[in-house]
Amino acid sequence: MMDALCPMHVVLDAAGRVVHSGPTLRKVLAGAPLVGVRFAELFEIKRPRGDGSMRALMEAAGDKMHLRLRHGPRTDLKGVLVPLPPGMGPKDGALVDLSFGISVVGAVRDFGLTGSDFSPTDLAVEMLYLVEAKNAAMEASRTLNLRLQGAMIAAEEKAYTDTLTGLRNRRALDYVLRRLTELEEDFALIHIDLDFFKAVNDGGGHSAGDHVLCEVARVMAEETRSDDTVARIGGDEFVLALKRLTDPGKVHDIAARVIARLERPISFGGQEFRISASAGSVLSCHYDRPDIALMMEQADAALYEAKHRGRGRHVAFASDMPDM
Repeated sequence: MMDALCPMHVVLDAAGRVVHSGPTLRKVLAGAPLVGVRFAELFEIKRPRGDGSMRALMEAAGDKMHLRLRHGPRTDLKGVLVPLPPGMGPKDGALVDLSFGISVVGAVRDFGLTGSDFSPTDLAVEMLYLVEAKNAAMEASRTLNLRLQGAMIAAEEKAYTDTLTGLRNRRALDYVLRRLTELEEDFALIHIDLDFFKAVNDGGGHSAGDHVLCEVARVMAEETRSDDTVARIGGDEFVLALKRLTDPGKVHDIAARVIARLERPISFGGQEFRISASAGSVLSCHYDRPDIALMMEQADAALYEAKHRGRGRHVAFASDMPDM
């Protein structure tokens, strides 16, 4: 009867030795001898204080006991001791009923316990169901949050990406330039416009034009660093935002390499297409306080000066250039 109603109980004799234990306790202490072992050798008695003798245990009869397993996981338990009446069990013996208390969740995990290991009326079973339900709800919530976060990142990425070339778009460029100025980080700005691109569309159609634009994007990405920004801001207009670059010579070298590579023939649909590019640049370090709109205007002025000088070249902005 006690095994069914109190599966975590032990029966002690007058010397404090175990003469019987419930099935759940035997499962928890699997492999450890129980019968004939002193109660204090199986459990560390934290409260009430005592020497672990049967006399000390009997003096605490009816009081809540705070225990800890001495073997395996050092799980905390609660217990209460009741002296056995004459004629029931060992003479001068006692019954100790044990429970895991708030340690039940860890105990279930550590000892592989199931609902059948608890008394049918033990609230621990309901608690386990609640814990399982809570964990399931938290996992579902975490999964949903990850999905929503992924969707948000994908939406933001799409909003900042040019769908044809995969480069940043004008919106992304504006954000990057605003952040660079807020952080007071120097940068170079190169405005690039393709030369003779209309002839590609006229001669090969829009499919050829799209292919050429994708090749242009690839070249620009290869000629810049991973933390630079390459943006397509118009049909055949591009802007390079180069972080921490203040050397005019290096800016010219980058622009010149891009232009040189874009002058190589591009094959598509059995045809070869030839384009070039003109570029104008400005450096943020030339301004007391960089103004993005002004820098873009002056990079544009330098670009058109490059076209005026014959195209296929780079020109850095100078203050004596005509206003656009």
